[in-house]
Amino acid sequence: MLSDIDLTDDSHRPSLSQSYDTWTSPEKCPALVLNADYQPLSYFPLSVWSWQSALKAVFLERVQVVSEYDRVIRSPSCELRLPSVIALKEYVTPKLFPTFTRFNLFLRDRFSCQYCGQQTRLVRDLTFDHVIPRRAGGKTTWENVTTSCSPCNLRKGGRTPKEAVMPLLSKPEQPTIHQLQKNGRAFPPNYLHESWRDYLYWDAELEP
Repeated sequence: MLSDIDLTDDSHRPSLSQSYDTWTSPEKCPALVLNADYQPLSYFPLSVWSWQSALKAVFLERVQVVSEYDRVIRSPSCELRLPSVIALKEYVTPKLFPTFTRFNLFLRDRFSCQYCGQQTRLVRDLTFDHVIPRRAGGKTTWENVTTSCSPCNLRKGGRTPKEAVMPLLSKPEQPTIHQLQKNGRAFPPNYLHESWRDYLYWDAELEP
């Protein structure tokens, strides 16, 4: 029973022959979450659940276990291997258009300044700019806001790109969820468990 499992269990120590999965902390064993079509719910941020949430979903029969870690959670009555990949049993239809947020704006523009082209994964180095300044009636919409680095934002000031002689590298438009997920594939996370790789496809330069 799930109630028998010690959710803070990390007591057993590894022998030299045990794999990392066998003894590592459960907190370092997140589960990749797939939709019912075996595609990730999200690429960026990557759709992962904590081991507690994954086990709860398994016991509630909301997901199917696709792959497991070697890491085992024990109780007086049973032992369970932590799931590394799970798939929803009911398909979740993705939204067509994303919410208009700062993060999604940066993702649309691939974390690149749309004036000078500088790219960074450090969100603190980026800001957003109104193409048509608000003082001139410009609105805060997908079509009038673009990603900018701080130096370019300061240089442009309250002018239009034409007035500042700073042409945009791309026209700002409302993206679809599909477009954001496609862009997200260019930014794989630092941690990818080997059992996830069959379900993830990242944009990467192919070696000759």
